[in-house]
Amino acid sequence: MLSLTQNTSRQGYIIEVVLRNGWDYMRGLLSGSKANDPQLPPPEVLRKILVELGPVYVKLGQLLSTRPDLLPPDYIEALTALQANVPPVPWTEIEVMIRKQLRQSLDEVFTEIDIEPVAAGSIAQIHRATLTNGQQVAMKVQRPGIDAIVAQDISLIKGVADLVSRTDFGQDYDVVALAEEFTSAIEAELDFTQEAAFTDQLRRNLSTSKWFDPKDIVVPAIYWDLTTEKLLVMEWLEGVPILKANVDGQIGKDGKTRRQEITTLLFRVFFQQLYIDGFFHADPHPGNLFYLRDGRVALIDCGMIGRLDPRTQQILTEMLLAIVDLDAQRCSQLTLDLAESGQPRSLIRLENDYDRMLRKYYNRSLSQINFSKVFYEVLQVARDNKIKLPGNMGLYAKSLANLEGVARSFNPEVNLLDEIKPLMTDIFRRQILGDSPLTTLLRTALDVKSLSLQSPRLVELLLDRVTSETLKWNLSLRELEPLRRSLDDSANRLSFSILVGSLIMGAAMISTGAQTQQLSIISTILFAAASFLGLWLIISILRSGRLR
Repeated sequence: MLSLTQNTSRQGYIIEVVLRNGWDYMRGLLSGSKANDPQLPPPEVLRKILVELGPVYVKLGQLLSTRPDLLPPDYIEALTALQANVPPVPWTEIEVMIRKQLRQSLDEVFTEIDIEPVAAGSIAQIHRATLTNGQQVAMKVQRPGIDAIVAQDISLIKGVADLVSRTDFGQDYDVVALAEEFTSAIEAELDFTQEAAFTDQLRRNLSTSKWFDPKDIVVPAIYWDLTTEKLLVMEWLEGVPILKANVDGQIGKDGKTRRQEITTLLFRVFFQQLYIDGFFHADPHPGNLFYLRDGRVALIDCGMIGRLDPRTQQILTEMLLAIVDLDAQRCSQLTLDLAESGQPRSLIRLENDYDRMLRKYYNRSLSQINFSKVFYEVLQVARDNKIKLPGNMGLYAKSLANLEGVARSFNPEVNLLDEIKPLMTDIFRRQILGDSPLTTLLRTALDVKSLSLQSPRLVELLLDRVTSETLKWNLSLRELEPLRRSLDDSANRLSFSILVGSLIMGAAMISTGAQTQQLSIISTILFAAASFLGLWLIISILRSGRLR
């Protein structure tokens, strides 16, 4: 493990930033003192620390913003818009990087390159260029030396995670695995061929749809012959961020109708990604949704992608329905179905927490409910009950939240229920019947045939075991043994009570008709025995503490 107390310049700078911003808990970790329960700084202070620490920590903050299953909503909001305050790399250094990545000379590939970057981020910056065939492209160029900085900071992050793992918090949330997940994501972003593959996959998925015209949505094409791990060359799209287009009046004369059309398009595009394809753009913030000059909508920056398997898609679909129905019990069961590990301390408490959370939405119009906020609250309930959900739940929730936020900002009159209802109906139909009803019917027929062929043999085997007395039932019922003992005790006491009563009645009858000394003695003995047994029974009941 990397020692956090080594006197390197990078670690010294990190300690300086932490001390300057007053985060006492991290100060203790970095100085090697005993780690107490983690105490996060206020959201804005954490945001400021990450910005000051540089690109890798900014990227870490951006990744944390995709985990509402781990952080409260105010932290997610503060980290969502996190951007590194980094100046662009001078063109001379960028040019050297581009020349190293190209198999041909710069002049053989490009006729023109804008040396002023269009955008500069923590990992890369983007330049506009023109190919020799006249096609305009966007070049995403990795910042020189960023891989070395990433490697150094990843070691520090893993070291801190190892220290935090010794606390109860670290064990509950498995921070070592979490650090591995984050560092793997950061390392993946250094390989632009992966982002290019994601972009291609998303474009193929959206090229066909039953819900919208694929011509209305654009995902930039990748120039694979020019793309490498450190250079991504893709189609240039002429447009502006979608909210800016709304403000600038670029939507057109009939803005209200056009806004509604675009809102519907966005919902259908993302619901197909989430519930049909299981492969979705996980960061649809306003800067990644462009309104093009020709009126189409573009999805850009596909570096962050989420995946959902068919089982998870089905559970999330049912979860939306449970939220609409305000069904706390169903939400509890579906949360447990999603859980990777860990069980609630109390199932009753989990249901009560959901009931308390959903009760806020009773008697409210569904069109006014913020569904992404409700799902964030669902994650909060799971977190409070120590239930660990898969990491893709954070990406799913963030994607829904960004989509809903853009829709409400772009079109304040949007009715989410009207947008979602026809899609959910189609999704449920698809989950029941599949993409091809005929194929599903044939598969069901084969299953029925297989069952019909096996049933006689299974029935014959069952009857054979019953008649030969070899059939055994292995049942394990909780609390059955205490119940059996309690019934035995009750039966014994009842028997003693009947015996005592019989002795008393027999003694009374003998005493009434006693004409000899012998009968009087027998009556006295029976009364004595009844008294002794009755006294013993009373003492037994009192000692058991179950008089009532």
